[in-house]
Amino acid sequence: MRVRRTALAALLALGAGAWTGAVAEAPLPPPSLEAAAVPVAVSASCRTADALLAFDFPGAAPSACTVAGERAFELLVTPEHAPPINPSPWYAFRYEADGAAPVTVTLRYLGGRHRYPPKWSAGDGHWTALAAEPTADGTGAVLHLPPGRGIVAAQELLTPETTRADLARWSMASGAQVFTLGYSHDGLPVEAIRLGRADAPRLVILLGRQHPPEVSGAIAMRAFADTLAARAGDLGDVQFLVVPMLNPDGVTRGNWRANRGGTDLNRDWGDFTQPETRSVKAWLDALPAGVRPVLMVDFHSTRTNLFYVQGDEASEGQQRFLAAWLGGREQAFADYPFTIEPRNANPGSGTAKNWFFETYAIPAYTYEVADEADRPATRAAARALADGLLPALGALGD
Repeated sequence: MRVRRTALAALLALGAGAWTGAVAEAPLPPPSLEAAAVPVAVSASCRTADALLAFDFPGAAPSACTVAGERAFELLVTPEHAPPINPSPWYAFRYEADGAAPVTVTLRYLGGRHRYPPKWSAGDGHWTALAAEPTADGTGAVLHLPPGRGIVAAQELLTPETTRADLARWSMASGAQVFTLGYSHDGLPVEAIRLGRADAPRLVILLGRQHPPEVSGAIAMRAFADTLAARAGDLGDVQFLVVPMLNPDGVTRGNWRANRGGTDLNRDWGDFTQPETRSVKAWLDALPAGVRPVLMVDFHSTRTNLFYVQGDEASEGQQRFLAAWLGGREQAFADYPFTIEPRNANPGSGTAKNWFFETYAIPAYTYEVADEADRPATRAAARALADGLLPALGALGD
């Protein structure tokens, strides 16, 4: 069944909504089916006389749904390919229910355990935490939804439309043009923006959303890039390539980890079997003489706030940079403590961190944000770290 798009449009004011009631920093237009560049798969509706569950918007992976009662449903939440897979069970759906009684949804995970406490939105762009009762073995959870209608997701929904609005905002703030690096399997653009002078000799690469569910990392990247875009006229001899959503297919389809090609993009650096990673490499290969990468930062999410950095293979200049940018700041930001985790390169692992370090001999860091990190604190820390980056780059030397 296809639900009415007018009702859907009223619900999907999602893009920049804040979490736990905090005010959004930049209101963005709601995602919509009409704005999707490819059709979104719609599963058979799960309906009773009193209630409906639907999976008909970008970010909602169609789930096997069964009716367990007049206002009770069960969802089988499955990954995009056969296990083993990184256990990041993603779910998103909307619901409508008549009457004043709550709706109960039981999640059953195939190939994963409960990771993301649900977020709920009435469709006004704000998200609140929703209580969940994980099963004893962690392979499921029971959700009790408020009466009426709403949207439930593992994390706030930041879709390709949200990213397009972000890029437009950065373009307006900086005067830089948004451009397309390449296209995904589904034909969605992998979009980017270059902040600073195109002939600036030092290039910093910022990557985001290789893994679809890792929304807290995307929240940090948005604040980080907001700060840089506002300062674009004062970046001196540094330019930034910002690629906020490398995996638009995975995000749109509600994947746990992979792109449409069934590949973890953060294991494809070096092999470059996928169009998304190839598009970044092709752009880098075409850099003019005199422009060279000096730093790569890849934004992700995990259980805690941390930075994966180079281990004892880091050069003296890279060690000075680390000390200048992150050293001693682990407890500097209110409600956003982090750790610094040195890890030596693992040749052939296919991560962006290792490939950029091995290819360009530059610091290459993975910026990991806790799944449930305080959202305002995440943004504040990201802004402060963006402010401190340019001075710290001087420690790298020539």
